[in-house]
Amino acid sequence: MERVYSVRDVKRARYAVAAVFAVHGAVTGSFATRVPWIQDHASVSAGQLGLALAFPALGASVAMPLAGSISHRFGARNALRGLIALWTLSLVLPSLAPNLLTLCPALFFYGASAGMADVAMNALGVEVEDRLGRSIMSGLHGMWSAGALIGSAAGTLAAHLGSDARLHHTLAAAVLTVLGLVACTWVLDLQPAEDEEPPPRFALPPKSALLIGAIGFCAVFAEGASLDWSAVYLRHELATSAGLAAACTTGFTLTMAVARIAGDKVVDRFGSVRTVRAGGVLAVLGGLLIVGAGDPVVAMTGFALMGLGIAVVVPLCFAAAARSGPNPSQAIAGVATITYTSGLVAPSAIGGLAQATSLVVSFALVTLLACGLALFAGVLRAGDRERPKVSPPSAAVPDPRP
Repeated sequence: MERVYSVRDVKRARYAVAAVFAVHGAVTGSFATRVPWIQDHASVSAGQLGLALAFPALGASVAMPLAGSISHRFGARNALRGLIALWTLSLVLPSLAPNLLTLCPALFFYGASAGMADVAMNALGVEVEDRLGRSIMSGLHGMWSAGALIGSAAGTLAAHLGSDARLHHTLAAAVLTVLGLVACTWVLDLQPAEDEEPPPRFALPPKSALLIGAIGFCAVFAEGASLDWSAVYLRHELATSAGLAAACTTGFTLTMAVARIAGDKVVDRFGSVRTVRAGGVLAVLGGLLIVGAGDPVVAMTGFALMGLGIAVVVPLCFAAAARSGPNPSQAIAGVATITYTSGLVAPSAIGGLAQATSLVVSFALVTLLACGLALFAGVLRAGDRERPKVSPPSAAVPDPRP
């Protein structure tokens, strides 16, 4: 029997998924601020910490393909409920690790649970977007950014007070688990059709996802480079104060968050392809300002334009992937794997190239990759397929799947 949802249910599901995105981001923010404490507690060197911090991306890449089969077996709501709880509770593990040998598997599990929850919540976000008939993915990722900012703010306060990260993360995990489970109560309870074949537990992403993932790779590379190296760029290349350099990174993060929250209206008006193409132009312009900057104001303007240009790309990549084939979760997992890989590669690639040449040359590479957004945005056309219009409040929205 075909499942139906009232428009009120779908709108409520939108806010529920947005809350899940915020919870997911808050875990990331909570962890990031306590990395120095974790390093001291585990007694690892900077090089060993760098090795350990590669394990979350490895775990996510291995586990993300499992999300589709989990959703098929338990239903979308129950799958998201279990995966988001697994993710929030995994926050505790890294702070408990006493050495490198235990820290690496803890971070592997932390990344694996993050990746599976990421795929599940993005797949549900696209489902809600289809039923509403308007773009919401950019705003959902904006909520993730907002959650990350809240989590990092709380973590900064805890670090300032000298709090033990084991206590901080235990309390944060408990609060975020409750919030995540409550939010999952109102997400869409999608079930597979009786004759629907379960997706393979592990499968290579479809070709369409590879092309879409390449766009996401360019955007995430620019994001990772800007987040990790913008302050260093201002400090070393332009000889600014430490405070002004840090303000540049904060400004970049805020620009991305605001652009994502406001991005849905732009996408609805101009479509995914033109939005990403225009964003690519802005990102290239920002990169040129960064590379040619002679003073901090020009460089900070460049980083702001970079953030504005790439902000909505990843949400639109997930939306396009979900609509590019018969298995949304598998396609989203493929794109997410590529983007996670980009986030893993970018900081070290920028650092290695900077050591061999200079940071100016490194950001010339970022600018070159940003050109790919403008040139190849057409692969996101799947995200602009015609969506059903919003029905009157008294109507019901059917599940479009057979």
